[in-house]
Amino acid sequence: MIKTIFTACLVIFGLSACQSNSHQAEEINIVGNWHVESALSEAVINHSPAEIIFAADGKLSGNNSCNQFFGEYEQEENQLTLLPAGSSMMACVDVLMKQEQRVMKAMPLVTNITISKSGKLLLKSDAGANLLVLTKKED
Repeated sequence: MIKTIFTACLVIFGLSACQSNSHQAEEINIVGNWHVESALSEAVINHSPAEIIFAADGKLSGNNSCNQFFGEYEQEENQLTLLPAGSSMMACVDVLMKQEQRVMKAMPLVTNITISKSGKLLLKSDAGANLLVLTKKED
């Protein structure tokens, strides 16, 4: 009886080891400079310098419309955590200051990413809302 159970367990284990993980998520390469197109569902002002730069070493930097910011990010497949640490403190016109606040408010809420069919990087919340929409800048 024990031999039969052992053989059955061995067969089940062997078959489960042969399964492929073809549905495994593919990691999205986010390294580079990205122009912020929208923040918290509002389009950024035309010609705004808002951008996010993801460095290969996990460093995060950019311009949030008015000021420079810096920090770190962590990515594992399509999971993303943005950890902004600080920014410069210049005053700008009100519309850019409000846009800056939306960008900075959105960043810590990001939990995952996808690429749209048009190639835009969508930074999303746990609930699936688009927090930031980014377009890759040409080098």
